[in-house]
Amino acid sequence: MDSSKSKFVNRMLPILFLSMPLLVWLGMKYDFFDPEPTKASSDYILLNVSEESCVQCHGNIQGFSKFHDPNLIGCVACHSGNAAADDKLIAHQDMFVVPGNLNNAAKTCGTCHQDELYKIEHSLMTTNSGLVAVDKYIFGETDSPDHHFDIRMLGHSQADDHLRDLCANCHLGAEKTSLGPITQLSRGGGCNACHLNYSDEANIQLNDYIASNKEKLPQLHPSTDIMMGDEHCFGCHSRSSRISTNYMGWHETLLDESEVRDTISYKVFDDKRVYEYKGDDVHHRKGLLCIDCHSSHEVMGDGKTYTHEEDAVSLSCTDCHYKDEPLTMPYDSLDKESLLVFMHRNYEHHDKEMLMVIEDQHPLVNTFVEKGQVYLLGKKDGKKHLINKQSETCSRDQAHQSLSCASCHSQWAPRCIGCHNSYDDMKQGYDLLEKRMTKGTWVEHVYEFNAGLPAMGVRMEAGGRKIEPAIPGMILTIDHGNHKDSSLQETSFSRLYAPNAPHTTASKARDCASCHSDPAAIGYGKGKLNYVTGETSGTWLFEAQYALNSYDGLPEDAWIPFLKDFDANKVSTRTDFRPLNLEEQRQILRVGACLQCHKGDSKIMNESLKTGLNPLLLKLSDKCLLPEF
Repeated sequence: MDSSKSKFVNRMLPILFLSMPLLVWLGMKYDFFDPEPTKASSDYILLNVSEESCVQCHGNIQGFSKFHDPNLIGCVACHSGNAAADDKLIAHQDMFVVPGNLNNAAKTCGTCHQDELYKIEHSLMTTNSGLVAVDKYIFGETDSPDHHFDIRMLGHSQADDHLRDLCANCHLGAEKTSLGPITQLSRGGGCNACHLNYSDEANIQLNDYIASNKEKLPQLHPSTDIMMGDEHCFGCHSRSSRISTNYMGWHETLLDESEVRDTISYKVFDDKRVYEYKGDDVHHRKGLLCIDCHSSHEVMGDGKTYTHEEDAVSLSCTDCHYKDEPLTMPYDSLDKESLLVFMHRNYEHHDKEMLMVIEDQHPLVNTFVEKGQVYLLGKKDGKKHLINKQSETCSRDQAHQSLSCASCHSQWAPRCIGCHNSYDDMKQGYDLLEKRMTKGTWVEHVYEFNAGLPAMGVRMEAGGRKIEPAIPGMILTIDHGNHKDSSLQETSFSRLYAPNAPHTTASKARDCASCHSDPAAIGYGKGKLNYVTGETSGTWLFEAQYALNSYDGLPEDAWIPFLKDFDANKVSTRTDFRPLNLEEQRQILRVGACLQCHKGDSKIMNESLKTGLNPLLLKLSDKCLLPEF
């Protein structure tokens, strides 16, 4: 498309939307949208807005987003009901007070946004496939953590009840039943989970409406739009690996609210969990939101089914922090979804190239190239941020090519240990999936919440290996005996680490010793690594901080035994992710021995980054005493 046509299209799109109140466009059938068809329909529908009786009572309500103005789409398109009736009770029959839940989305949001609904129905935020798959694997109900599941289809096996009792609250299929804004305590809600926004005044009027026994009708409606904040992510993503709280710099503790005296270093969130400040992500510090990086292409999904979250996430740090030249695309090449986001956010950089994600080539429409520099427009405040390319150290380092960015640049990650799960058949529980009380429930006990630099794990990929952060995922015991489905009258034990994206990024990378001579980084757990030298060589010794576990003889927080290969059948929550093998441990500790004398930023260690260690080993001085393995 030539630039003149592009500018014409940009000028005409808002006019088309605002001047055709009887049409809600679904397919965006014009060729400039370059639609990628899914199984959903791409037709448009007709709305007879002028015939709706809703305005008799609700005619003066304001607060809608521009593209959900009832003058354009009416009320029934979202809320259903009988808009031909004048009687209140008849008019409200079959009406959805809270539209957008996945149990009504096909009749509400999905009537216009069919493609988006199709994607959401198949997304990991809806299915929670990986969560279910790993749990069933740990309970011994499957032979692999890679089977696909849908959390809405749970039965009542041990693992299924475990999920129902402790985990099944955080998925998009969970229904939002009450009016009100998204808060820290919100879970699910379908389309509302991301797109519902209350202004302060709208929330005040809602509270007045409820306090008046629903007599004082609000005059401000919440907006349904794409202006998501981090609070939309928080409710679900502050659980499990706690990405939301990590990003903000807060690490969960076992403290009670009554024990908090220092309100600067500690924070009590709405669910009364107490957190300690450990350092927020550099992107959070600059005011960037989750969706500044993770756009709709990842959040809503692409319509395909995935088992684990890393399979669905295509974005990489190097998509923005490029090595030599950024990968870009022009405005004229944007897909339909990206064009709509571009329009809704009133972006103006139609004449500039935008960054494109290397893996699946989806665009980052809040970025652009200008005079040889790459910029990002913050979705929170529109602030223009310069994107720095990779540093010379990262881009020219030949010794750490297999390391992910997060393995060096993560400040900290959660390291919880001592998890014990037992089924109490006499205790009252609550089924999070069916929202009902139950007799009997799984109870979880945690020994310690800790935080520190993550360990290193190995992701086996088609192109080779990739070093990624790893944290204790499931070092746990399970008492199976009292569950009605149990054939095991005994306790099982698992020691699994999990790959982790900490979202605690720092500009400065961790130092050399924090990997090469730190036992927790290698997988031995916390403690002291001592290098003892003799006349011709040296020996590494390890003193563990935690006692040995009675089930497998390893320290409580360890992943693998000290300087031994791992032989357990289950070592990770993924089949393609493993600890460092014996040769890799030796290689790391060999460098660690060098660091006993040579500082990490010394000339010889910097040279090793360019040439690798082996060429330097050929010209050792007599003073160099390498380890004897």
